[in-house]
Amino acid sequence: MKLSMPRFDLAPVLVVGDVMLDRYWHGGTSRISPEAPVPVVKVEQIEDRPGGAANVALNIAALGAPASLVGVTGEDEAADSLGNSLQAAGVRAVFQRIAHQPTIVKLRVMSRHQQLLRIDFEEPFATDAAALAVDVETLLEGVKVLVLSDYGKGALQNHQSLIQAARQRGIPVLADPKGKDFSIYRGATVLTPNLSEFEAIVGRCLDEAELVAKGADLMSDLDLGALLVTRGEHGMTLLRADHPALHLPARAREVFDVTGAGDTVISTLAAALAAGEELPHAVALANLAAGIVVGKLGTAAISAPELRRAIQREEGSERGVLTLDQLLLAIDDARAHNERIVFTNGCFDILHAGHVTYLEQARAQGDRLIVAVNDDASVGRLKGPGRPINAVDRRMAVLAGLGAVDWVISFAEGTPENLLSHVRPDVLVKGGDYSVDQVVGADIVKGYGGTVKVLGLVENSSTTAIVEKIRSR
Repeated sequence: MKLSMPRFDLAPVLVVGDVMLDRYWHGGTSRISPEAPVPVVKVEQIEDRPGGAANVALNIAALGAPASLVGVTGEDEAADSLGNSLQAAGVRAVFQRIAHQPTIVKLRVMSRHQQLLRIDFEEPFATDAAALAVDVETLLEGVKVLVLSDYGKGALQNHQSLIQAARQRGIPVLADPKGKDFSIYRGATVLTPNLSEFEAIVGRCLDEAELVAKGADLMSDLDLGALLVTRGEHGMTLLRADHPALHLPARAREVFDVTGAGDTVISTLAAALAAGEELPHAVALANLAAGIVVGKLGTAAISAPELRRAIQREEGSERGVLTLDQLLLAIDDARAHNERIVFTNGCFDILHAGHVTYLEQARAQGDRLIVAVNDDASVGRLKGPGRPINAVDRRMAVLAGLGAVDWVISFAEGTPENLLSHVRPDVLVKGGDYSVDQVVGADIVKGYGGTVKVLGLVENSSTTAIVEKIRSR
């Protein structure tokens, strides 16, 4: 399955559900309390993060998608903290504030990146369901996906009215369920339970075949478009009527903290569907995102650059020979990580020690090196009959194997000027006896504030000389 980065900026999503504040107290631990056999934590930092449905909205916004949120809070400092964090992230948040009830807060005491204690401050909300429905219907206009983020805390009391309101407008509904009654999600486009939530409804599944069979029955009973069961270290399984089950393996390289992983799955899934991705591709992207978030501490959002880099690893475009579209994607990601892009070009017909030294020097001018290679026809025009000795695919393969080279691309024109106008490197490097102004493309690069450098060539190293030496023998 080939993955690509969706246009998240064109993918507005509305999230409705239980918002909460995840509060972290961080501090060192150096002694045991004399009052009880418990560690004493000297709190040195207090950190607030949006949790629950608010974390789903935050994840959507972090991907670059327009995110709106409807939820229920108290009339207190925690609600203000939530509102400020969401506003700073670009989330349009509409809270039904209920006086005399606290905003849900989950306090975690942390020391040396370990959670020592969690304290929950919460009461079920007496939500005004009719007023909440009015807020939702107002925000549905222009939205491409509705997410119901249900933690069973009382914000969602009218699931069916919200699902029907979205369906009447042709808007897909994704629901992250809770509890032992899934009938309240009847008619949802995609339901995303984890394995324990799923088995609490259908019973224990001894193998994948039983999971698939019971999932198919559940979809039929509840008129679901699809069912996505997240299975921890076993990845996730997508079930759709009249389609074979899609089993995706877990992508986590190292699991550090599973807090908020379900939020990441449904947020990435929703944003990808809103951006026009097919469901299997959206699920694959959500699986990649989940693999990233479990490597982080606590409730965390996945940024667009992080997801883009994971896609590049998946597609093998983190290094090597790329198309122009792949290269531009890789450059965007590199710049998001503040990496400096270096560009050079040439025929590189027979790779020799001079080339290797030159490319190592070029790479030293920045963080990523692009080598643009003349295709066979343009080499023939430049070098004459009998050249190139090696076809362009072979020349690029050898260059891609060098440690100094990050990305290799070919071009057909006589000069790389068109490619430079797309790539816009920070540094343009050329080897030889040129002045900076004589370097092809120097005016383009200098025009947007880039740098042009000329590096010397290694003496007695020349492809032409090698060719003539072979011919003379």
